[in-house]
Amino acid sequence: MTTAIYPGSFDPITLGHLNIIRRAAKIFDRVIVCVMVNREKTPMFTIAERMDMVRRSTERFGNVEVTTTDKLLAEYAHEVKGAVIVKGLRAVSDFDYEFQIALVNKKMNPELETLFLTSSEKYMFLSSTVVKEMAAYGADLTEFVPREIVQDVIDKTKTRRQTEK
Repeated sequence: MTTAIYPGSFDPITLGHLNIIRRAAKIFDRVIVCVMVNREKTPMFTIAERMDMVRRSTERFGNVEVTTTDKLLAEYAHEVKGAVIVKGLRAVSDFDYEFQIALVNKKMNPELETLFLTSSEKYMFLSSTVVKEMAAYGADLTEFVPREIVQDVIDKTKTRRQTEK
């Protein structure tokens, strides 16, 4: 059985993320979407909320599961025997960063391979940061996040605005 781990903060999951998950699910027998902590970012959603949104967005894929870990990715991947890391790339700047991370992961876990999938062109511009900014201005999010979570993003944005007042 071939297993892919697709790590990310997914704060929130976007249609770009979902596109990578869908494509990975066609390539691998099992795809683990691993909701991670990014210490460089202040998340809008809790880990539990992000996991729930990813689960609802991916439940149509029979071979996708959602988890989280507080370990380094290379350590977590070591526990999932024979797993491959899947990373989505939007631009050359993504590649520079992700290539460095892949090298560090390989150093820590020599058996670990990383597969880069380029984003579909219609999602090249899309990021969770863009979604949060658009939500803050009340923009229509239906072309940016899975329909299952549009209301979650709207509600969280409203709650955050009320808290900041």
